[in-house]
Amino acid sequence: MEIPRLAHYVAGEWVESTADTWSSDVNPSTGTDVLALVPEGGPALVGRAVAAGQTAVRGWAATPGPQRAQILYQAASLLAEQRAALGLLVAREVGKPLGEAVQEVDRGVTILRYFAGEAVRPLGQVIPAQQAGSLQFSMRQPLGLVAVISPWNFPVAIPLWKIAPALAFGNTVVWKPAETASFTAFSLAQVLANAGLPAGVLNLILGKGSLTGESLVQHAGLRAITFTGSDATGMRIAELAARHNIKYQLEMGGKNAALVLGDAHLDQAARLIAGGAMRFAGQKCTATSRAIVVQEVLDKFLNQLEGAVRALPLGSATTEATAVGPLIAPDAVERVHSYVTSGAASGAVVLGGKAPDGAQFGQGFFFEPTVIVGAAADAPVAQEEVFGPVLVVQPVRTLEEALELANGTKYGLSVSLFTRDINAALAYIPAIECGMVRINGDTTGVDPHAPFGGMRGSSSHSREQGPAAIEFFTEIKTVQINPAS
Repeated sequence: MEIPRLAHYVAGEWVESTADTWSSDVNPSTGTDVLALVPEGGPALVGRAVAAGQTAVRGWAATPGPQRAQILYQAASLLAEQRAALGLLVAREVGKPLGEAVQEVDRGVTILRYFAGEAVRPLGQVIPAQQAGSLQFSMRQPLGLVAVISPWNFPVAIPLWKIAPALAFGNTVVWKPAETASFTAFSLAQVLANAGLPAGVLNLILGKGSLTGESLVQHAGLRAITFTGSDATGMRIAELAARHNIKYQLEMGGKNAALVLGDAHLDQAARLIAGGAMRFAGQKCTATSRAIVVQEVLDKFLNQLEGAVRALPLGSATTEATAVGPLIAPDAVERVHSYVTSGAASGAVVLGGKAPDGAQFGQGFFFEPTVIVGAAADAPVAQEEVFGPVLVVQPVRTLEEALELANGTKYGLSVSLFTRDINAALAYIPAIECGMVRINGDTTGVDPHAPFGGMRGSSSHSREQGPAAIEFFTEIKTVQINPAS
């Protein structure tokens, strides 16, 4: 079978590359199965996409909200029709276990429907004026052209929770997805195009971040950039956006902790922590990376945890029973192994710690679910985002120690406390320095209509999703109308 060649989408047309530079989109479960060839969109194509978005913005901003809503509703319907096929593509392309992949497509449908509704909600308020007979009000209006830079690990949900509000509020978009999620992005752009978006409202540019992404974020024609990805790239985008005096929104890493107190329901805690750490091989910014456990229940918790981790099957992402799929690429396997080695220097690897044996794993990019107990608090595996199926268990004596340890990294994205003590819960909520705080729950994910984002080094301090999205994708204009004298 001929390997498909993907195309860019600019000004309402699919643009096929004539260059000789193509990269292979490889199935991480096999390590050899090439799904598609990805073109490199260079600076010239980025310029065309920006020009198309700038040309289309006036007409799209003037399009009545109900018409924009109808297009988003249509996109949701088309996406729902493709849930099985697109879910399978996500599983094959980024290694997300099939069940989770289909659920992500369903989440994308929900996001589109939610923001279709937002397109017809009030966009301002009347403000009492000092002058008699004056009408004073505020109104929100679109920013203009927005660059969307999305990661590979949620190739449907994260792009849509950026693109859908941008479009709903009247902005146009140039979208640069992660190279390793190009096929899913291509398919999702087809859905949005077929829903009836006017030419230039959505533009898709494929290619490497180092070339295509860099060209996009440096372009002076943007009015805003929304990004999810690594700390280093996020800080680079912040610097460039500041130079151009445009809005930017960054969601970066996490080093998420689950705190387990002595009165916790240990079976529940172990099951949710194991899933939060190991499902999708820990490749989520909200994955549970640390379990901070009071010493009095440590042995019992570890016993429960081992059983819960072993109950999560490791295998090909397209196998329905799989819970822990492959890592995204060979260098990810090497990176995870280096973190485990650093943790073993001060702690004990009590489970996993290596690439799995067995012919069923073939040349895929797999790593065993790994638990490290007692690694030093300043070890890289306890401080940095691993993005792999690795959980560090850290013993403490009190809730106060647990909170200090939980807050002891540069990140502040997601956290959970396992307890039945309401007083402990009430002390924890204001003390923990995280944007998403749970009690007796998984650290991963958040409802698609709830604000998503972190504190400290995890975020640029704005929020995505839900009613918070309007804050980033619009700006306020204050209007006063006085009577003619």
